[in-house]
Amino acid sequence: MSRRQWRYGLLIGLSAIAVILGLQLMGPRLTPQSPSQPSSSLLVAAAASLQNPLEAIATLDSPDLANVSIRYTFAASGVLQRQIEQGAPIDILIAAAEKQMQALQDKGLILTDTRSNLLTNQLVLVVPKTALPSVERFQDLVQPQIKRLAIGEPRSVPAGHYALEVLQNLGILEQVRPKFVLSNNVKAVLTAVETGNVDAGIVYWTDAQASNKVAVVSVADRSLHSPIVYPIAIVRSSRSLPQAQQYLEFLQREPAQAIFQRYGFGRPAA
Repeated sequence: MSRRQWRYGLLIGLSAIAVILGLQLMGPRLTPQSPSQPSSSLLVAAAASLQNPLEAIATLDSPDLANVSIRYTFAASGVLQRQIEQGAPIDILIAAAEKQMQALQDKGLILTDTRSNLLTNQLVLVVPKTALPSVERFQDLVQPQIKRLAIGEPRSVPAGHYALEVLQNLGILEQVRPKFVLSNNVKAVLTAVETGNVDAGIVYWTDAQASNKVAVVSVADRSLHSPIVYPIAIVRSSRSLPQAQQYLEFLQREPAQAIFQRYGFGRPAA
């Protein structure tokens, strides 16, 4: 055997030993996870207006969920509805209106017996904090100095649908419709007002409360729109049903509800 062949054989042998040792060292990491490690995961799809409280709630300790990795996706309720209809691996949906949840229920895509109303909210009219005080109520939106009004896209954003109801019931919808600037979620509406890209916007009370760049000039009377509720349910295709049920119960208990209330959400009547 030549010296070159001997060196090559030695290199191959050492490489094989290294691979074997590496597999032995990695072995324990392939065993079942310890109690301190997540053993299952949940994907929670929630309306964009829930992002801040849910991220705050994620810091709470819950023994029942200690081994569960919880991930979130936030978007307009209509967008989340379509994702579930298209087979996205979502375990739980928290929508900002009953319309989207009912559509999924009608198609058999949620577990009906897990559905309940988790939260309530209010609809408000906001303007940039630096704006001149020319708007004091929804009816003032017809004034010529109000040229751009941001609302959510009514077909997919519940807040936009509620806004249409308010304007329709006040008898000013057709007058202000040409001023609409449609956004794909309520957070985008708020941003448009904060940056001064629009003269006013219609958002949830909870979103307005979280911003120091907008002023709330009017709260919509509840009689002017459908009840604003946030239904929650487990998606039928979930592969983590016990954990999903535990998470639903966790959100309805006092520690989580206290955070929701801190962000301005209400609890539905019993």
